[in-house]
Amino acid sequence: MSTRQIVLDPDLLRLQKEGYEVEILKGHLLVHSVPYVNAQREIALGVVVTNLNGNVGELGKPGDHQVWFVGEYPCRHTGVPIESIRHSTKEFSLWPGFTAQHRFSNKPVNGYVDYYSKMKNYISIISNEAKQIQPDVTPCTFNVIVSSEEDSVFRYWDSASSRSNILAASAKLAMGRVAIIGLGGTGSYVFDLVAKTPVQEIHLFDGDIYVQHNAFRAPGATSVETLEDKPLKVDHYYKIYDVMRTGIVPHGCYVAEDNINALDGFDFVFLCVDKGAVRKLIGGYLREKGIPFVDVGMELSIIPEGESILGTCRATLCTPVKSDHFDRRAYQGADDGNELYEKNIQVADINALNASLAVLKWKQYCGFYQDIVKAHHTTYSINSHSLTRDEMTEDK
Repeated sequence: MSTRQIVLDPDLLRLQKEGYEVEILKGHLLVHSVPYVNAQREIALGVVVTNLNGNVGELGKPGDHQVWFVGEYPCRHTGVPIESIRHSTKEFSLWPGFTAQHRFSNKPVNGYVDYYSKMKNYISIISNEAKQIQPDVTPCTFNVIVSSEEDSVFRYWDSASSRSNILAASAKLAMGRVAIIGLGGTGSYVFDLVAKTPVQEIHLFDGDIYVQHNAFRAPGATSVETLEDKPLKVDHYYKIYDVMRTGIVPHGCYVAEDNINALDGFDFVFLCVDKGAVRKLIGGYLREKGIPFVDVGMELSIIPEGESILGTCRATLCTPVKSDHFDRRAYQGADDGNELYEKNIQVADINALNASLAVLKWKQYCGFYQDIVKAHHTTYSINSHSLTRDEMTEDK
């Protein structure tokens, strides 16, 4: 990730030029070495932190008026706590390895017009008390802190997580290697959702060419020129999502008996195939290897009398703790003569829902979402508009 563009935002550059120790990290602005007075009337140094709103190089107005503080609670020069900024005191885990101790609130009548005024206000309230004890103390040290997020897979900060204060929860999704097998309607939506998480490597497996009907059940829009080029699905999606993140590894092939060992070592797999025999082969291998996975499936058919569609979609989770339900929940028979699979009705919204159910279940498995029932099988039925859960267990 390039941090140079972030630091050179006008608001932040102004703070930096005045000598404040500015750092950008995990979508947050940190100002270090802010002098404050503790309860013993000693001068200590703290860190004022706010999450960032807006786009890279164009932050705009802050999303809220509050900040976090790393250090003891700041006091007046008399040792009495500064109550005018008090909001709450506890351990705030902003992201893994970084914890603040206090949350402050001090809102001007018209709010803050920019990050410069917001940070200056809090820093002045805190550090001016320290100046009462030691006049030459200052937060403007002119020490330069090099902002770096080299461990991030994203090419710009994840402001969706930072502005919602869920970076610590999002970090639970930072698996090393995740595979998506099949980039049809459902698999492409799975990839779209997983690509926006901090998974280090996302491996795409599909030997198909991206053709015209794919464009009508895939995320986004496809140009005529792209369809004329006839790219492999894995290359098509790599090109689109590489502008947002790193770690996408395309494999322009089908997973079969002769290369199935390519799945060894994955932390999680999304199985998005529509052939029962392939599902049986890969599902059996993953269970044998103890690799957790979610298998998806759609069963749609049309009612000729009303020209309407009914059916179901499902997401089936298998883990080292529980996988005995897979054979009875996921179709693994021969595909020849199977009328349902020959019709292969696909509709984008059901593809997207099927993918969402699979990704939700993966996120529950990782601990991102709370999971009190630990269902390993979820089914949505269209005509009854019902969602069912089955195959519960007390453990993952």
